[in-house]
Amino acid sequence: MSENRLRLEGVCRDYGTVKAVDNVDLIVEQGEFLVLLGPSGSGKTTLLSMMGGFTEPSSGKIYIGQEDITDMPPASRPTVTVFQDYALFPHMSVYDNVAFGLTMHKVSKNERTRRVEESLEKVGLKGFEGRGIHQLSGGQRQRVALARAIAVEPAVLLLDEPLGALDLKIRHQMQEELVHLQKSLNTTFVHVTHDQDEAMSMADNIALINHGKIMDYGPPERIYLRPANRFTANFMGDSNMIEATITSQQDGSASVASPFGVFEIPCQFQSGTEVSIIWRPEQIRVGSDYPSEGVVHLGEAKVLEVVFQGTHRQCHVRCGAKMDHDLLVKVSPRNPVVSGDMLEIYAFESDAVILTD
Repeated sequence: MSENRLRLEGVCRDYGTVKAVDNVDLIVEQGEFLVLLGPSGSGKTTLLSMMGGFTEPSSGKIYIGQEDITDMPPASRPTVTVFQDYALFPHMSVYDNVAFGLTMHKVSKNERTRRVEESLEKVGLKGFEGRGIHQLSGGQRQRVALARAIAVEPAVLLLDEPLGALDLKIRHQMQEELVHLQKSLNTTFVHVTHDQDEAMSMADNIALINHGKIMDYGPPERIYLRPANRFTANFMGDSNMIEATITSQQDGSASVASPFGVFEIPCQFQSGTEVSIIWRPEQIRVGSDYPSEGVVHLGEAKVLEVVFQGTHRQCHVRCGAKMDHDLLVKVSPRNPVVSGDMLEIYAFESDAVILTD
């Protein structure tokens, strides 16, 4: 067992009758970048706060390695939390801010200086030691907060929506820098966000949280392409969700009755089961030239609206046997499609996700 593995067992946090965190079991391996993702009020920040010792669990245990840290105060834990507002001291220089935790831990002056300089270099702020906090941009302040956190060499670095206050371009840059920093340090990072794109661009694994429970857990690719439930499918980007009923099943292939008529699709559910068939907008293909096997022909679709989004055109189309079902379709930006056009659409069976919950 890794000595710095973070482990939660049956962790709950109750506020009266409200369960902010509901019986969470979670293992974060040494050197893993885990993202806690979910909507506002889902419990992800409460969960992070319990990891950092700022909120006491109502029940359950938290371990780092073999050590039970459930009741350990924040200053005594091998964790450091970076907050969205950075929590920097405005009256101190960059050097003094980064050195603060080391001073509290009574690290010697020479070692303190070495660690401060090393940490600032790692976050791209070498030479900024004498600057005042008021002289820094938002992105630079974020880097100072990170330098202060890594200077004390925590076993686990906890990040509470640290990029939320930055503009889009700087936020993307900081996402890349955080991943690079985490890999170079081989330190466990647990990062809270409500931004799906941020989570997918940074995480080794995503824990998707709603109503205090982990709804789905795994690598970003699996979470996006093979969601475990309807909540995941809806939360992780746009989804086309087609309600259908299994009418017959044989040898792993089922006939389903849907708004697009009856078609065959690989699945193991029994006859009579109500299912949702999910294709992402980019998985809906346009054109009449498609393979004869492994494809579900979805028929003709009328384009209602087109939004140009740089890498693609997003089309809102109406389709189905009765032309009463709406889908989102992404086409190449070179496709001159406009409202009112009629398109032939299809999807590959292998891309379909079949869900019952």
